[in-house]
Amino acid sequence: MDIVVMARVLFGSSLGFHIIYATIGVGLPVMIIIAEVLHYIKKDSDYALMARRWTKGFAIILAVSIASGTIVGVLISLLFPNFMEIVGQVIALPFQMEIFAFLIEAVFMSIYLYAADRLPPVLRFISIISVALGATASAILITDVHAWMNTPAGFNITPDGSVTDVDTWAAFFNPSFGVTAIHVTLSAYMTVAFIIASIAAIRLMRRGLSSKERNYHKKALTIALYFGAIMSLGTAINGHETAQMLHEYNPRKLAAAEGLFETTRYAPLSIGGYTSLEDQRVKYAVEIPYALSFLAGDRLDTEVLGLNEFPEELWPPLYVHVLFNVMVGIGSLLIVVAFFAIFWKHVLKREFPGWLLAILAVSGPLAMIAIETGWCFSCIGRQPWTITDVLRTGEAATKSSSVRFLLGLFLTLYITLLFITGFVLRSYFKRNPVSKDLDAAH
Repeated sequence: MDIVVMARVLFGSSLGFHIIYATIGVGLPVMIIIAEVLHYIKKDSDYALMARRWTKGFAIILAVSIASGTIVGVLISLLFPNFMEIVGQVIALPFQMEIFAFLIEAVFMSIYLYAADRLPPVLRFISIISVALGATASAILITDVHAWMNTPAGFNITPDGSVTDVDTWAAFFNPSFGVTAIHVTLSAYMTVAFIIASIAAIRLMRRGLSSKERNYHKKALTIALYFGAIMSLGTAINGHETAQMLHEYNPRKLAAAEGLFETTRYAPLSIGGYTSLEDQRVKYAVEIPYALSFLAGDRLDTEVLGLNEFPEELWPPLYVHVLFNVMVGIGSLLIVVAFFAIFWKHVLKREFPGWLLAILAVSGPLAMIAIETGWCFSCIGRQPWTITDVLRTGEAATKSSSVRFLLGLFLTLYITLLFITGFVLRSYFKRNPVSKDLDAAH
């Protein structure tokens, strides 16, 4: 494995690890807000208890998220120094603003965590809303840099590699900023909703629950299903806008995502299968006629550029079609699951059977897999560029041979942290079961 590949693997694994905690950190404060609002409206102590228990879990997750985020920030400077040289001149503003977003999140998180029970309702709402705003703003600002890497703007490069004509705001509001920021936000909210649904479903599958515990988990599941359904549908709608952005600004990536080699009008959407270079098509796929053209331009006859319009050495890896399909497939499945569960419970007015609870129990892990494959698709689909059409990954990466040592060290660290986080969360909630809190609340 050469140094550039090792640098990519190290940074990719670091980002993949951090995304788990960052996603939860963005979505969970919104779930806490919903619980607080329901407590205020319904005067039901179960919702206040949900908010408190979710806050305890959030505090543990946030601690690891801060540490892993710091690691990612350091590694990107060490592993891709030539990339950071351009970033520092063009797109440093989101990094600087993110510090203030994180400060807001951390300060108000401390207030809410340690003083919520002693604050009047208005200040409780202000504190947790500030946490949610800070967390979401932090994610959007960091994502802005990722969006700029996909659709760079606000600068020029001279033949000798010097950066000129920098327009900070043009770089900040680059062409893919809006759709990317919305997608990251909605998908984080959706993922956390399904994680809550998974936990509640697993609890409801247990025998011997008291009526108080069962009612508590039913309420949590109801919140998660409604919020997850809305967010998953919003994510799908935003996905359509993302396809249009790719069609306009990065047609190579869209062609690779769909395994389209020849420029085509009335292009079909290929679902499943894998992209065969020899056959120049997606094998074993189910094709929906004209759907790709419609996604790209809201017209069935939209012309979609194929990979053969570009030099082969500039093609993204063809396996991104599989990553794209996993992301879209899971997202579509979660929409169906959420709305079906809502229909079952609130239209048919039936209790959830064991098989439906089992499906809901895996919805959270599936949502997280969709998040990970989505990020992999977005980053790998940009290859061989770190900054699209500006800086190749091989030119951006370090030449230091110490990457091999760092790769082993950090992979071990991430695995260890995953186990520690799981152990701490399990130990805390095992020592503080919901039955004990319910008895105290009632």
